[in-house]
Amino acid sequence: MNPLLLLSTSLGLGTLAGVNLYLAMCVAGVAIRFDLLHLHGKFQNFEILANPWIIGVSGAMCAVELVADKIPGLDSAWDAVHAVIRPIGAIAVSLGSLGTVSTEWSVLAALLAGTASATTHTAKMGTRLVANASPEPVSNVVLSVTEDAAVATGTIFLLKYPYVTGGVCLAVVIALWMLIPRIFRKVGGVFKALKNRFSRASETTN
Repeated sequence: MNPLLLLSTSLGLGTLAGVNLYLAMCVAGVAIRFDLLHLHGKFQNFEILANPWIIGVSGAMCAVELVADKIPGLDSAWDAVHAVIRPIGAIAVSLGSLGTVSTEWSVLAALLAGTASATTHTAKMGTRLVANASPEPVSNVVLSVTEDAAVATGTIFLLKYPYVTGGVCLAVVIALWMLIPRIFRKVGGVFKALKNRFSRASETTN
């Protein structure tokens, strides 16, 4: 695999897996299994995702996440549990799908996939914490559906057009590096407001 394709694939997989690892795996596996798309010429190793066991497990976990991800509070708990699972999963899928490459390139692919996954996961987790502070549940559901659509579409595009998708994912990751501090400043504001609210409630009770 040439270096540019390796970089594009690792960035793409990591970016998508950080949002919804199971959906990305399931969509790729089903699409390959039932010949719903023709893979990029050098992506034949992705056929491992078409294994019935992998499709079954990723599909079952995907179904659970599609529900949990739309329930305020539960989605944040789910994200907390997957803070390690998503980056590790992204690294595993990336390395398993790249075929035979040198040790140096394997390490680079793992670093890119893990970093991209950790970035999108962190942004998603912070955004959900802010959304959950709102009394209405609509924003949470809209965010979840938008993320699901982006991951499903992004996975198909990655398998067909890895260079373009990798470039888009690189831009997304860079943008998120600039946005994440702002997101977590808002998260800090939310927790501060909740703390003040509980303090006032406690003073009133006493």
